Amino acid sequence: MPAGYQVIVVDNASTDDTAAVALRHGAQVVTEAVPGYGAAVHAGLLAADTEIICFLDSDGSIDPSRLPAMVALLEGTAAGTASADGPDGGRVDLVVGRRRATGKGAWPWHARAGNAVLAARLRSRTGIPIHDLGSVRVTRRMALLELGVEDRRFGYPIELLVRAARAGWRVREVDVDYAPRTAGRSKVTGSIAGTARALRDFAAAMP
Repeated sequence: MPAGYQVIVVDNASTDDTAAVALRHGAQVVTEAVPGYGAAVHAGLLAADTEIICFLDSDGSIDPSRLPAMVALLEGTAAGTASADGPDGGRVDLVVGRRRATGKGAWPWHARAGNAVLAARLRSRTGIPIHDLGSVRVTRRMALLELGVEDRRFGYPIELLVRAARAGWRVREVDVDYAPRTAGRSKVTGSIAGTARALRDFAAAMP
């Protein structure tokens, strides 16, 4: 993790030693009994106390060292970007990582195809310039709370982007390396059935 970042790990009914390992390495561990991706994300959001928050899968697929550059885009301090609050309208409200697979097996074809179809549908319906529903997001905590995302399952990313579009948020998408998981099996990409369940939730959240 980058220096100075507060780490919150949400234990969403894990069956291994995730919570113990996280605590041993200095993370704050939050327990969320309600199952679902959105429930875990929302629990982490409530537990955070910083102005800017970052969401990242904790399976080793994405390098956390990418986060400071995404935060800089949000704040308007990245080289070549406009001021976050300047008169030129350069404010950014949400930075989303666009996954770029770096190894065999990092992103199975069924998950990648489903993601591409839904992202295209979302672009056409909302105008938000994204190509990945995103497992990496950087935004402002209070703004996200006020957005009022209600989905507590896999539809959370879709509902967030739909609500962001309606609220007039400015969204930036940046490439992030997406490596094979270092441990465990994904509930989404680990099987065609898992991807189908996630796509069902995604579709239900789509306008």
